[in-house]
Amino acid sequence: MLVTYGLEARSHWFVLAFAFSCAMGSTYGFLQGAWPFGLVEAVWSVVAVRRWWLKRAATVER
Repeated sequence: MLVTYGLEARSHWFVLAFAFSCAMGSTYGFLQGAWPFGLVEAVWSVVAVRRWWLKRAATVER
């Protein structure tokens, strides 16, 4: 998660990888019973997918 976050400026694919890693962190949080952590990671995943969508759209328009 940390590596993909650090590389987000290089490509919109790293933003998508960050969203995926947040979703995986959310799943882990819910499975271990730490639902607040799972909830926060789920929100971060949605935010990252939205940023990926906007960044990808901006790249396609060029």
